[in-house]
Amino acid sequence: MNKNKVVVLSLGGSMINGKEGFNLVFLKIFKAFILKQIRAGFRFVIVCGGGRVCREYQNAARAIGINKNTDLDWMGIYATHFNASFMRMLFGNLAQEEIIKTENDKINWTKALLFSGGWKPGHSTDFDAVMLAKRYGAKTVINLSNVEYVFDKDPNKFKDAKKIENISWKDFRKIVGNKWIPGANLPFDPIASKEAEKNKLIVAIIKGENLGEVAKVLDGEEKITGTIIR
Repeated sequence: MNKNKVVVLSLGGSMINGKEGFNLVFLKIFKAFILKQIRAGFRFVIVCGGGRVCREYQNAARAIGINKNTDLDWMGIYATHFNASFMRMLFGNLAQEEIIKTENDKINWTKALLFSGGWKPGHSTDFDAVMLAKRYGAKTVINLSNVEYVFDKDPNKFKDAKKIENISWKDFRKIVGNKWIPGANLPFDPIASKEAEKNKLIVAIIKGENLGEVAKVLDGEEKITGTIIR
């Protein structure tokens, strides 16, 4: 395995199944993009989030009185397994037959693509992406979601929120904090951020539709429409 060509993608569930249902237009474009990058020699670990389905189950659970964080996390984790299985089938024989469901799954990765869902309560799939980058020697994690930039505060609440193009892990962690809350909609999980900083990973936060910016990251460019955390 050429570790220099291994990239981890953390694919937000909203990019797979968003507010209006399955994001079929994006999925077709995403597939074509990944196939092009495979032809260029890249291999991808793609970690799938839970998105709308995850939050619907968690909201329903809360509505009927289920408030234990562990239980809510498990609902989200099962949703990620559905999404990862769906994405694996989208790529057919190019994808490893098995998906990673737990941190103990030791898959002999021989194909171009390897898919993973969530593993266990206490963090999001961002953490799993960081740990898989460590396992397979990837230096970069690319986070694709409905977020284009990291902001210094919630842009949905504060009109004066400022976008951030480059930020250190130390400063980023001041924004997201240190506590994981199931269903939280953060640009990158606080627990994952701590682990990424420890392993000196570079994380690129890019809006999912901007796949041209992903290509820039793969080519080693540092000026992108998005946020680089290092």
